[in-house]
Amino acid sequence: MDNDFGSIYKLINQYIEVSPIEWEQCCLMFTQDRIKKKDILLTKGDVCCNIYFVVKGLLRIYFVDENDEEKTFHFSLESTFATDYESFLKRIPSDFYIQALENTTVIVISFEMLKMLYENLRHGEKLGRLITEDYFFVMNDKIKALYTQTPLQRYNNMNAAFPKILRRVPQHYIASYLNITPVHLSRLKYGRVGE
Repeated sequence: MDNDFGSIYKLINQYIEVSPIEWEQCCLMFTQDRIKKKDILLTKGDVCCNIYFVVKGLLRIYFVDENDEEKTFHFSLESTFATDYESFLKRIPSDFYIQALENTTVIVISFEMLKMLYENLRHGEKLGRLITEDYFFVMNDKIKALYTQTPLQRYNNMNAAFPKILRRVPQHYIASYLNITPVHLSRLKYGRVGE
């Protein structure tokens, strides 16, 4: 089994059971792409046509606010997906950008490919439902945290969800993700929250 496809196989098997024959058919549908650091995979206003499974590297999902400031909404590390699900499923223009923060290898799943996966896998519909539910919970938790958690709680939860993220992502992106200033982030990092 190809190592790059092996990671998505492992993830899918956490959701549903996939037979060797089914997996062979899946592999024929997958395409792999290598994205250079700083390249943009999705631009605001475009319809999101793909789900990206990160094999190696790191993607950032962000939007630009009314002051033309970038606001990081989510990070997608290895063995996770990146997409704008609303744009992808409804075929409407996206409000988000997706950018590679490192040289990144992804497995690309198009809308048409996803429909074929649903049809060809015995439990394909269940797979789609479970992945969508997980994505919803991640986004829901992110929004809820902004209203119910302190910056320190959000910082600690980020470190738990994204191990070693501080070494991989520029500080201003992390501050934006936490909805705090870079100065406040520095205080959190060095335990000087009360200053």
